[in-house]
Amino acid sequence: MSSSNHTLVMFFFLTGISNVPEQQLPVFLLVFLSYLITLVGNMTIFLLVCLDHHLHTPMYFFLCNLSILDMSSSTVTMHRIFVNFITGDTRISFFACMTQMYIFASLTSDELLLLTIMSYDRYMAICSPLRYHTVMCLKFCSKLTAICWVVGFLQVLPIVVVLSTITCYRSNVVNHFFCEPLSLQKLLCGYTYYLELSIYINGVFDATCPFLLTFLPYLFIIATILKIRSETGRRKAFYTCSSHLTVVILLYTTLVFQYLRPHSMINLDSNKLFSLFNTAGVPMLNPLIYSLKNKDVKTALKRMLNRV
Repeated sequence: MSSSNHTLVMFFFLTGISNVPEQQLPVFLLVFLSYLITLVGNMTIFLLVCLDHHLHTPMYFFLCNLSILDMSSSTVTMHRIFVNFITGDTRISFFACMTQMYIFASLTSDELLLLTIMSYDRYMAICSPLRYHTVMCLKFCSKLTAICWVVGFLQVLPIVVVLSTITCYRSNVVNHFFCEPLSLQKLLCGYTYYLELSIYINGVFDATCPFLLTFLPYLFIIATILKIRSETGRRKAFYTCSSHLTVVILLYTTLVFQYLRPHSMINLDSNKLFSLFNTAGVPMLNPLIYSLKNKDVKTALKRMLNRV
């Protein structure tokens, strides 16, 4: 289809990660390996939290949900790479494309909200330890997590609804390995004011608010840590939130480079690399960050391996 034509679209063609034939197999193997590591790592965290009663605490309850989000986010995007490589068919229907974009955007929103709650959990643990177990009870944590899941899937719904009503595209070739919102937006023709307004409003609530609410507790956490006279105490307090802070910085840095650059600097080819790191790299690194820097997780893993 010529990019100069304006036409109704019933399906799209995904270009994939690379258009170079010689790179197809190495890229596929690399992505498949990272996906396996993501599944194994996050499933291990999930099983450890579920089976080891020592990890039945609010922090690990949230970590368990984070593992589910990471596995789901990787699966909903990576499976298109596997299907396209194995079958050689890069087509995806309009409905499947909208569905994939909706699920991916919702899971990303869920993760940002969950990391916000985990930040509040660390704030309570360090700044108000005597009230921690009273406030952060299982019932309260379950309600917070449920709200995250519901709000995340409702929050991006207006954008997908508006986008699904626009069927006029300059081309049906999507320069990406999945139906990523920015790549689809670049193909739109016609009047897109309401879509851009929906994206702007969603960006404020979906990214800006969680960003501020995630890092605000760390101002109080840092102030509390600095008041601790013992160096050992300061190190121990910082250690309890270092893993979460690492994951937060990693995710937000990727999203900033991917979506918050000036339009003149946005290149869809480079955006694919950021998306790949966001959908394959970050979910793969999260369980490694929490396991390598967490004595409780490593101890629980040893106990589980000793039972086998």
